[in-house]
Amino acid sequence: MKPYDRTEERTGVQEARDFEAIFDVQSDFVMVYGFHDLKKRVKKWKKAGYVIHLMTGVSWGEYQDYLFGRYDGVDHHDEGQRNRDGSERGHGKDVPYMVPSNSFAHYLAENLKYAVDCGVEAIHLEEPEFWVHTGYSDAFKREWKIYYKEDWQDPQSSPEAQYRASKLKQYLYTRTLDRLCSELKEYAMVKYGRLLRFYVPTHSLINYSQWKIVSPESALIDLPTVDGYIAQIWTGTARSENFYRGVRKERTFETAFLEYGVMQELVRGTGRRMWFLADPIEDNPRHTWVDYRENYYRTVIASLFHPDVSDYEVSPWPARVMRGRHLLNDGGEPVQIPAEYKTNLLQVMHLLRDMKSQTDVEWLSDTPEVGVLMADYAMFQRICPAEGGDDSSEFSSFFGLALPLLKAGIAARPVQLDNVRRFPGYLDPYRTLVLSYEYMKPSSPDINGMTAEWVKNGGRLIYVGDGSDPFHGVREWWNQGDADYRDPAEHLFESMGLGRTPDDGVYEVGAGSVTVIRRAAKSLALESDAADSYLTQVKAIVGDGSRSNLILRRGPYVIAAAMDEADGTPVELEGTYIDLFDHELRVLDGVTLESGGVGLYYDVTKMDRSESSELIALSGRAEKMKFGQRSLTFISRSPSEMNVSGRVWTKRPPKSITAGGTELSFDYEPDTETSFFSYPSDGTPVSVKITF
Repeated sequence: MKPYDRTEERTGVQEARDFEAIFDVQSDFVMVYGFHDLKKRVKKWKKAGYVIHLMTGVSWGEYQDYLFGRYDGVDHHDEGQRNRDGSERGHGKDVPYMVPSNSFAHYLAENLKYAVDCGVEAIHLEEPEFWVHTGYSDAFKREWKIYYKEDWQDPQSSPEAQYRASKLKQYLYTRTLDRLCSELKEYAMVKYGRLLRFYVPTHSLINYSQWKIVSPESALIDLPTVDGYIAQIWTGTARSENFYRGVRKERTFETAFLEYGVMQELVRGTGRRMWFLADPIEDNPRHTWVDYRENYYRTVIASLFHPDVSDYEVSPWPARVMRGRHLLNDGGEPVQIPAEYKTNLLQVMHLLRDMKSQTDVEWLSDTPEVGVLMADYAMFQRICPAEGGDDSSEFSSFFGLALPLLKAGIAARPVQLDNVRRFPGYLDPYRTLVLSYEYMKPSSPDINGMTAEWVKNGGRLIYVGDGSDPFHGVREWWNQGDADYRDPAEHLFESMGLGRTPDDGVYEVGAGSVTVIRRAAKSLALESDAADSYLTQVKAIVGDGSRSNLILRRGPYVIAAAMDEADGTPVELEGTYIDLFDHELRVLDGVTLESGGVGLYYDVTKMDRSESSELIALSGRAEKMKFGQRSLTFISRSPSEMNVSGRVWTKRPPKSITAGGTELSFDYEPDTETSFFSYPSDGTPVSVKITF
């Protein structure tokens, strides 16, 4: 583990409070949240050494001065998102989700100019969210008339109306973000001569589809003023229940794996930046510390299986984590974060900063990769005002395609279908893709054309669908003008020379193949026999060597997950490892990870021995590190009210380890030549010296 400059912005947090030592987790940057006391908060966090960003909600927030007309003399309650019964969709008292009118965008722009004046280096406009169940406010009806040039329709009156309403909702937030980013970048350049950066923290396309929310998602790729994103994935999204083999339950690791995967697609090939979020607790305060910790590990491990992204938001609301009180387990009184979890949490946060330097990546398990295609249009058909559609809260049509693969140890990688037309050769990294148009639609015919070319050039496509989705009948390119296709799949099959309605079976297409499975995609989630049959057909293509676990090495770090609800194959690792999910960083002689378990380990055989010593892990930020032939010294920074612990390799057994001039006891492991040490932190910098 090497020290890294904060200006690299590898890790960050978001926080609405003033800086305090108790939750000073020593990330690189802080997203100061909201506009209250902004100048004062910016000054305090900057004095503590942080790079300063701003975060604010773009669809909701403390915007009562706009809502009640104090800003411009006009009452704007008609711009709140409203449900069919006329009720307001709110995020709190007097905090409605907004219809993003041009007037509202102008108001936000004025607030953001003040943030620029306060010296923030970047702005995060979080959660552009339009609920599928809404679309009944006067503001939305006006936007419908402007956009479609026809009278508003009740979004829940037909699949057609629902589809068009959702399409408009995505456009409105894309328009708003484009305007805000463009206007504020110009403001910062003209007034201060500096380039302001804009990021969009957003839930994944999978989560928004499941929770029935419309957001810009991949449409943001078309906005040159957007510099990147935060993947807002955490226990709260990933624990959303879904179906596998007919059983509905939480599957935090698997859901997070898929969510991080689809978010990775927003930056692949763009040069933009992505931070993966994981939350040590979550918004729901009713869980226990044991539950929070176990599920935090599951989300961190899920994120680490996607090595194309190596930046992290290590905590939203660190004050909530360090000051919050929750039950330790299912009994007793609420307590603050357990000392062991706090120590290990800081160890994990700081080792995440090291991931970007690990370019040597390989699967240690027999792990085929299969792409499962997802499109923004999945958000457009999540309420079905007709029989036969999949409007379940579990989003079974997608999970039916993805979960059987992941449970079998096949890396199911969500692939953004919309990007096929954005980037030439976008599908080339994949040999096998799974596609269904029963829960989403392609935005244009050239997507089908390029998918067909990919198959002809050697790709292996598995298409699942029986044509029963009521949204096949909406007004779209496959049934407008001279086109008379019943659904977009007919156009795809015809593009590959298979006619419009091929039967079940495997077909050669050029140098590739198409496997047609004529059944509803959601049946693969709800029926065990259907899931088994589907998996058998996939394995006939990718091979049957996979097992129900995933093991990936990134430099010296080994990331592992053993699936439950599968064949029960445990993770078995030979060799010597350091357990990075243990606050004492214990040395393990081999690893056995049972069904449902996840783990993060340091392989001592991959240790960097180019110096005389190596800091392997520390629950603090190591700065001013100096390697000598007989010593290692560094400055350690950590929150207050915690125990700092670390493990270090030295080429000779240590003679002494001191922290702040106080000699520490330590445990030396001769087999690994590593030593474990710990000391209390009061939040002030500590000089650590190891002599050997």
